[in-house]
Amino acid sequence: MYTLDLRRVAPKEIYDIGPKFSGRNPEGREISFTNYYMQVDNKPFFGVSGEMHYCRVSPDQWEDAVLKMKAGGINIISTYVFWIAHEEEEGIFRFDGCRDVRRFLDICENHGMMVIMRIGPFDHGEFRNGGLPDWLYGKHFDVRDNTPGFLEATRKFFRALHSQMDGHYFSQGGCIVGTQIENEYQHSSAPWEITTGVSSEWVNGGHSGLEYMLALKKIMQEEGIVTPFYTTTSWGGAITPVEEALPLWGGYSYQPWIFYNRTGEHPATPEYIYRDNHNNAVPKTYNFEPAYAPESRPYACCEMMGGMMCSYNYRFRMDMRAIDALANTKLGSGCNLLGYYMYKGGTNPTGLRTPFLNESQVSKISYDYQAALGEFGQVRESYGRLKALHLFCQTFADVLSEAKTVLPEHMHDLQPDDLGPLRWCVRVKGDAGFLFVNNFQDHIGMIDRRDETVKLQLPSGEVTFRFDLAAGENAVLPFGVMLGSVRLDWATAMPMAHIGDAWFCLAPDGMKPVYCIGGKEYAPQPGEVLRVDGLTLVTLTREEANHFYLLGGKAYLCDKPLMLDGSALRAETDDVLVTLRTWEDGAWQTCLLGEKRENVQAAFRQVGIGRYVVDVPPGILRGHKQVLLRVNYVGDIGHAFVNGHMISDNFANGAAWDVRLDCYADELAADPLVIYITPRKAHVTVDVSSAMAGRMEHATGLTAEMFSAEIIAVDEVSL
Repeated sequence: MYTLDLRRVAPKEIYDIGPKFSGRNPEGREISFTNYYMQVDNKPFFGVSGEMHYCRVSPDQWEDAVLKMKAGGINIISTYVFWIAHEEEEGIFRFDGCRDVRRFLDICENHGMMVIMRIGPFDHGEFRNGGLPDWLYGKHFDVRDNTPGFLEATRKFFRALHSQMDGHYFSQGGCIVGTQIENEYQHSSAPWEITTGVSSEWVNGGHSGLEYMLALKKIMQEEGIVTPFYTTTSWGGAITPVEEALPLWGGYSYQPWIFYNRTGEHPATPEYIYRDNHNNAVPKTYNFEPAYAPESRPYACCEMMGGMMCSYNYRFRMDMRAIDALANTKLGSGCNLLGYYMYKGGTNPTGLRTPFLNESQVSKISYDYQAALGEFGQVRESYGRLKALHLFCQTFADVLSEAKTVLPEHMHDLQPDDLGPLRWCVRVKGDAGFLFVNNFQDHIGMIDRRDETVKLQLPSGEVTFRFDLAAGENAVLPFGVMLGSVRLDWATAMPMAHIGDAWFCLAPDGMKPVYCIGGKEYAPQPGEVLRVDGLTLVTLTREEANHFYLLGGKAYLCDKPLMLDGSALRAETDDVLVTLRTWEDGAWQTCLLGEKRENVQAAFRQVGIGRYVVDVPPGILRGHKQVLLRVNYVGDIGHAFVNGHMISDNFANGAAWDVRLDCYADELAADPLVIYITPRKAHVTVDVSSAMAGRMEHATGLTAEMFSAEIIAVDEVSL
């Protein structure tokens, strides 16, 4: 049994943090911040930010991505603006194709999505030189430095960018609400790719301190980039002008960068242990060491792991439960603005002078990131798991935003490999709040929790939770909250959303749902509809909750991704058949749409070691939303070529590799698709014994084989 005394928890001192963190649009709508949370029109607003890089997504998929993000509970899109993508050649600015910022912002604005522009000048994001153009390397000044030369070059870039953003600022009635200043300044850098592999020089990490950061903000504003608030990344001792910009945080439990200088297994990280990150009495915790009093600014995030890319030295398959478990942990630790990197994966654009605008540690083309929405909009398990949490946050924004984190004593010293104690904490305000429980740990297998008891001593009395929880699962359990006009004493299920008096609740895996109302306990089976005191409680299993959508004021369960574009409801499907359940008149109404269709197996033939030619039926590439080739193979790196041009690559990690084909329909009508798998090699030597400047690789134990190539035709069904 665990006990926590909450009878004397002092409420938060909440106050406005000033005009530098606020703005108003022409219709009078206002964005502002207290020291604890974001506000819209002076009411708590629970922001959920998802990273999507417009230049890494084909423009024909921008709207699809925005609609899926919105359906997934994202209400803010953050995006890096990579300088090299727009000014690869000095003085020649490109805003065409995937670089068309204005068109991207048009789409975000049309669908009511707020946007934070992360404009650098240094971004990182696994882009070449961290996003800085090559031509800066040969100048008479250092980059990321408070020198007239670099600041003037930056000013010209910001001026050109403003010409595309103008008209979309919040003050103009537009979608741009925030601007990030630099990125991880004096904390992080990136390889200067012009030298990588020769001298491996790195971009200047910075040493000009606050003066540089403030100079950048001044230039932004002078050039017209004026937004309600500005942000900075604050982890690792990065320079943070907290009087001028909102400090943002993050956390990753899969860390490929550590394999630059280490080998062996990835260590378990402390990311899944609850902390108190909004408490002046706790000035620092793991990965949170602010250079300000924690309670003076909201605990807000912009780079919580929303997935992770494989690097050449670290191949892995993401456990999708890691994503929402991390979000749960951040929420329990006091976070009042969630932000994921990445939420939507993508494809690196190619350059004019430099064909590959990537960083050398990652694949040249693909930036799928194993994100909730993949490189081509594929919906992953993490998408549904996060959606449930986002709906909860927005439904209970008022209570959650002002609820204070309280930790049980054993959480302070808990280590990642300590699997014995239950991992839990509480966020509370008076008699109401939420019990957060996490049973996931990266790189370690957790155990099922059985017969756990948590007793909370509240001002009005005791609340006792008794529950089981499956390994790898997490939960948010309410107590003392209002479901409309009815007080919920406590529940071992998470209310996600409601339509009128019908409340839709998630029963986590392994946990028996019980609701206590008016001192009486009710234990419906998952899927059962419970009616009590004028409430209708609809309990969903984890799998059902992954398929739950609240769109246009209606509730749906759908086995395919749903999107609402205005009044048009559409489902995306790769086999045409859609099972849709709609909540109507107090019950689920089910209908089946379309007919089952089998995917096509593409014929392929081997023409060399690791080299294959794939026969793509010419007629299949047209008439669909998109067409993917799903390749299963073993080897080192997979490459796909059309007419000699690389269109996709993939670091082999045992997962299927998707390649988009429909946009190459014309080329594939004339030339075959070539898959080349560079072999994994058991033993390699380079013979340099020749007297004639000769070198030759000798390798044994080559592994490079393609097993299958399935054509996935993706369509939409209008509902």
